[in-house]
Order: sequence, then C-alpha cells, then structure tokens
Amino acid sequence: MSAVRTLWVGAEALVTMAPAGTVIRGGYLRTEGHRVVETGPGTPAPARDEVVRRLDGCVVVPGLVNTHHHLCQNLTRAYGPAANAKLFDWLVALYPVWAGFDPQNLALAAQVGFAELLLSGCTTTSDHHYLFPRGAPPDLLDATIHAARDLGIRFHVTRGSMSVGESQGGLPPDRCTQDEQDVLRDCQRVVETWHDPQPYAMLRVALAPCSPFSVSADLMRETALLARAHGVRLHTHLAETLDEERYCLERFARRPVDFLEDVGWMGDDVWLAHGIHFSDAEVARLGRRRIGIAHCPTSNMRLGSGICRVADLRAAGSPVGLGVDGSASNDTGHALHEVRQALYLRRLVGGASAMTVLEALELATRGGAACLGRDDIGWLGPGAAADFAVFDRLADIALSGAHDPVAALLLCGPLRARTVVVNGRVVVDEGELLTVDLPTLLPRHREAAQKLVEAAR
Repeated sequence: MSAVRTLWVGAEALVTMAPAGTVIRGGYLRTEGHRVVETGPGTPAPARDEVVRRLDGCVVVPGLVNTHHHLCQNLTRAYGPAANAKLFDWLVALYPVWAGFDPQNLALAAQVGFAELLLSGCTTTSDHHYLFPRGAPPDLLDATIHAARDLGIRFHVTRGSMSVGESQGGLPPDRCTQDEQDVLRDCQRVVETWHDPQPYAMLRVALAPCSPFSVSADLMRETALLARAHGVRLHTHLAETLDEERYCLERFARRPVDFLEDVGWMGDDVWLAHGIHFSDAEVARLGRRRIGIAHCPTSNMRLGSGICRVADLRAAGSPVGLGVDGSASNDTGHALHEVRQALYLRRLVGGASAMTVLEALELATRGGAACLGRDDIGWLGPGAAADFAVFDRLADIALSGAHDPVAALLLCGPLRARTVVVNGRVVVDEGELLTVDLPTLLPRHREAAQKLVEAAR
C-alpha cells in the first residue's frame, strides 16, 4: 500500500529551522508517509489522491524535542514537603514516595506525561527513569515504552540506575537502589529488546546512571563500555548544584567534569542534564568533545539551582537542547512553555537582545535533536521526519491582537497545539488528543497519585 500524501497549505508562518531558522510566510508543506517531501511558499495544486489540510491563520513549527524528563514524577507534582526545598532536600523528601512506583502507576504517569507533551507541541521526548525500588519487577521500565507506543510519541527511553544508597554514603535510601550487576544485565536487555538505530526510529534507548551522588565510579565506567559496545548514547545529571560539586570533591577528590573524564564519559555520544556549575575551562573542554547539554530552565529556577551558561556552551561547541525535567520540579510538562522560560532567562542574564525567539525555538528543535544524536528531526524540509506542531492564532484568546505570529508563540503563551503530527500520523487534532481518552485517564491518574502519597506516610 502506498504512503498517504498530504498537502498542508495556507500557513501564515512555516518555521522550518532549515538551515538556520528560516520562516516561510504563506507557506506549505507536503508529507508522504513518515517524511516531509517538500516545503515552500504559495499554494501548489494538490496531486491526484492527495489529502489537503488547511492551515489558515496558523503557525507551523518542527515538533519540539524534549531532552530530559522524569515522567513518573507527575504523580508527585507540588508535593508539599518538597515545595520550598533545594535539590538534595527535595530528593530526600520525595524518595520515600517514589519507592512506591510499580508498573501500574508508572504506566499512568507515562500516559499523562506523554499527553501533556504532545498537547504542547512536543513530538520527541526522552525520559530518564532511574527509580527501580527493591521488589519492583525487573522490566519496570517497559511500562513507559508501551505507553509511548500507545500515544504515538517519538521516544528516547533512558535506562537509569541508582546503586549507592545511604549506607554507602549516597543520597537515596537503600531500598531505592539496585545491585550493579542487576543494573547492567537489565541495561543490556533493554537495549537488545527495544533500541532501533534506523533513521526515523520511533524508539531509541540510552543508558543513564542517575548522578555522581547515587552511583559508583565503577558503574559509570561499565555503563559506558556497555553503551558503546551496542552503539547507544549516554546520559546523566551533572553539575546541577553546588551541593553536588561539594559531594564530588569530598567523595572523589574531583570536580564533576573531572569525575566524568575519569570514568570515560567525555565523548560526543554523551548529553548531560542541567550543566550549570562549570568553570570557563570546563565549558571549553565540554565543547571540544561536543558533549550535549539538556538545559532545564524552569526546574533550575524552581529549585534555585542556578543558571546554565547556554551561550558560552554553544559557542564552545556543545549542542544545547531543552528539557522540561520532572513534573515534581517543574511542575509541568509543557514543552512550549519551557522554550519561553529559556528565552526569558537568557534575556534576564544577557539583556533583551541576548536571545531571539527563533534562537530559543532552535534550542527546542535542532539543538534537542543534536543532543539525542539525530539529524532526521528538529527541522522541516525534504527528507526530514513528518513531525510538526500547528498553533492557531485565530482561535486562541492568548494570541488575539498579536502581530508577529512566530514571536506570539513564546511572548503570548503558554498555548495548546491545534494539530500535532508525529511520523506522519495526526495524534492531536482540533486541540484534542486522538490516542488516549483523557477524561477516563485523568481520574485514574489522580487516584494513583493520592494512593502513592498515602502509602508513604
């Protein structure tokens, strides 16, 4: 059966990000199956048997790419004991609640998290799941993979790990850690079972020890060897807080970047979450090795962690993408809102001209794709994946009176997408998610969140 061809015409603004943030006014795009085959200005005649979709009054952007998330955390949004805490205290307050994760509540959290991202224009997300409480089934992570397939989002799942608990000088309680050989065995299983290295893949795997204060140097080294033997990427938290820096100096007698070098992680197959507390020399080292950074502005501000040096890192050569981070430190999963936060935070530091709207959108598209090691997403043009989001500025009250349609996406937000297409498939239409029944899902999710907290008391 031949691939479905669709002509999307009449866009007020088509943001292609190809090659450098090109905006086509009065643009169109043509898709065939899972690929974009043509973009341009004007209104071409439809080909025979081609479906025509109108985009009048709409802005079209490449599907947003979320490079760091903890889907499970939306079960603990705005958790009172952690509402005003910095990172280490926040984690200590939440670990006992997260120890109750099981396949059922993890699946609900994943479905809600994916739904929230899709409705905000995100078509590709990663998830850093490192919580495998003792007694949980060994294939706990697979619940998120099944949810991604059900909802139709492009997914980079990272098999996280924590192996150093309180009894060994780490931060997490021992019941939230795993034996390191068990970790490595399941990492291999997840990669061999689920990773798809092909272009346009809907599911890829990365390996992701949680942080220097929850895993050993040996596990970091062994994970890197395993990942490179299987051709998958590596991810971890690094340089998020000064508390982490002090921990590394006390435990390893090394700063976080030096620790990363010691365990063999300084390569262009690595992307780091947060990446705030780097010296000038460390920024240069990371840039030379083209190590990616998942910038998480809302979480960083919420926890008072600091400000990522986005401009310096990019100038040094590091790809920089955006991450909504977990919905217990954000506490949302709205990808377009995260772009707005990145724009405003950069301007707060560098002035009103320090970052343009298109430069912020580039972080959330091409920058995120580079962090994930992909060149088939994050832009719109012949050969790109048919991943895009449509925002209707005529229908949304927040955009009434806006003049520049592209600037309005960030300056007037946050917004819900009208249409979202992933791999050529329409998954959001007229503002409604087509792949899950939210009125049925959300009460179940709220009930699971309540039970999780009650069980930890």
